[in-house]
Amino acid sequence: QVQLVESGGGLVQPGGSLRLSCTASGSILSINAMGWYRQAPGKERELVARITRGGSINYADSVKGRITISRDNAKNMVYLQMNSLKPEDTAVYYCNADVRTMTGYSSRYWGQGTQVTVSS
Repeated sequence: QVQLVESGGGLVQPGGSLRLSCTASGSILSINAMGWYRQAPGKERELVARITRGGSINYADSVKGRITISRDNAKNMVYLQMNSLKPEDTAVYYCNADVRTMTGYSSRYWGQGTQVTVSS
């Protein structure tokens, strides 16, 4: 099986910064795309940013210029550097990864989520 564990969430004031990390572990043969999604109360889960193994990136329009996604393929990790945070960034942030396991099959796996709260 594959596990994704996020860390780095917390409470931050508007204009502040946070860095989220996500580590994938388990029966991993390779990882293609990795990404971050978020879900605010009463809203649907939405894409924040996504990065392929080769480094192609796409961002949600609402975070462009403020948030940077990166990954370390050797460590099976993905990061989300969030700057100039706004109250509307408050949400549970979820990591996901498209993983090919040792069985040869590929599936999308999700972490348990980490809370980000932007408030004064």
